[in-house]
Amino acid sequence: MTFTTVLFYVFAAIMVLASLRVITAKNPVHAALFLVLAFFNAAGIWLLLKAEFLAIVLVLVYVGAVMVLFLFVVMMLDINIDRMREGFWGYLPVAAGVGGLIVLEMGAVLWHGYSNFQQTPEAAALNIGGTKELGLQIYTRYIYGFEIAAVVLLVAIIAAVALTLRRRKDTKAIDPGQAVRVKRNDRLKIVKVETVNQRAIDAANVEKAAAAAAASAAAAAAAAEPKEPK
Repeated sequence: MTFTTVLFYVFAAIMVLASLRVITAKNPVHAALFLVLAFFNAAGIWLLLKAEFLAIVLVLVYVGAVMVLFLFVVMMLDINIDRMREGFWGYLPVAAGVGGLIVLEMGAVLWHGYSNFQQTPEAAALNIGGTKELGLQIYTRYIYGFEIAAVVLLVAIIAAVALTLRRRKDTKAIDPGQAVRVKRNDRLKIVKVETVNQRAIDAANVEKAAAAAAASAAAAAAAAEPKEPK
């Protein structure tokens, strides 16, 4: 067993485990991070197959752009995780059956494709699978599929924005239209306040305090004077 084969089995095992954790993790953020791990291991497998361009595109596009968008949507949406996981085990048999059917179909397609595959010396000399040849195949032979994938991604972006900007009662969002149409009287209110002479108020308070002190002293002096017997 060569070192390349060992790396393939390591990448494949980690990718399978990460894929299982994507659908079994309770926290959606953790599921998205496990999906990032699966993408990195898939990129490693592409590197082993000498498809460097596909590996780089997988990391840059899916990990650097699509998964960041998924994480933003997951963190912005108010997702009730407990409610989403209700009935998970009830749908598990159906999901397992559909997943097994998809695996069998993909296996049949790959088996049929590789059984009839014969690489000619001309194809090996042209380095089929490189960036130039891949671009020629995408924009000539597979142009319709490429455009359909672009439309699907555009619809996904619009749906993510629509879900993020939906109206919710528990958010303090600001309507940009109302902010633009606001008037001066809606933001600023001028109140007329009478001027106050603080020095006069302080002098009056001092006079009241002095008068109260004099009255208190007079009352004390009157109480202290001896009374004449009758």
